[in-house]
Amino acid sequence: MQQLAGKTAFVTGGASGIGLALGRAFAEAGMKVMLADIEPGALEAAVNGLSNRADVRGVVCDVADPDSVEHSARATFEAFGTVHVVCNNAGVGGGSGIDEISLPTWRWVLDVNLMGVVHGIRAFLPHIRQHGEGGHIVNTASMAGMNSGLGFSPYSASKFAVVNISEGLAKRLAPLGIGVTVLCPGYVRTRIWEASRNRQDRYGPAEIPDAESPAGKLMAHLAELGASGLDPADVAAQVLAAIRNDELYVFTHHSREWRAELEERFDAILAAMDKAAARASPTG
Repeated sequence: MQQLAGKTAFVTGGASGIGLALGRAFAEAGMKVMLADIEPGALEAAVNGLSNRADVRGVVCDVADPDSVEHSARATFEAFGTVHVVCNNAGVGGGSGIDEISLPTWRWVLDVNLMGVVHGIRAFLPHIRQHGEGGHIVNTASMAGMNSGLGFSPYSASKFAVVNISEGLAKRLAPLGIGVTVLCPGYVRTRIWEASRNRQDRYGPAEIPDAESPAGKLMAHLAELGASGLDPADVAAQVLAAIRNDELYVFTHHSREWRAELEERFDAILAAMDKAAARASPTG
């Protein structure tokens, strides 16, 4: 999608962090924007902060609830008519490790990070296919969706799944003129490590690990890295370029350490496939 001016974008998690930066970048590109977020006060402030730039509106949305996402989609159609760009960006962090495996936390993280993406695609894709003007879907994953550096974690599991469904979706939608981008950011200055402030009651109370536990120390370390991370505006600029150039992957950081982890993983996978091929060989 080379031409964005005059078109409409829908962004979840739009009241802060990467979502707000995306909304601002779309507005500056001349797009109409619907910001969706679970936090009403922050959403109102975000809309007020951008409304002088373009036609920007807001809708309260719980991406873990398919009915809420459907309601948000209808509100967007009623406000703007045709929607072209959908950013399934809302996300939460979660616990990790093998000491205490909390099923409510796993359900919370997977429902928001993974099913939130599915709900967004389900609510908007039929509309984009029907209007036939082309479009683009952006799904926010993470570098944690490319390697297992966080270990046994609902966050990593959800982001691995988002990468996979984005790759599969891209193949199906390319013939229809609809692009797909999976955003895999590294450390960005967002409030994701404070996401428990919006944890829905149905998942039980927020679970805060002891500061001296392995999980607590990991969360504190990740929060420090995030606080000194990339400006969300830089991430948004990369996403806009990916939409215009129809790029599937956006990696916001180049790290020798992350690249080495990926190479180690890919090498292990290929080595295992070579072993399988050797077993199947008549001369093996």
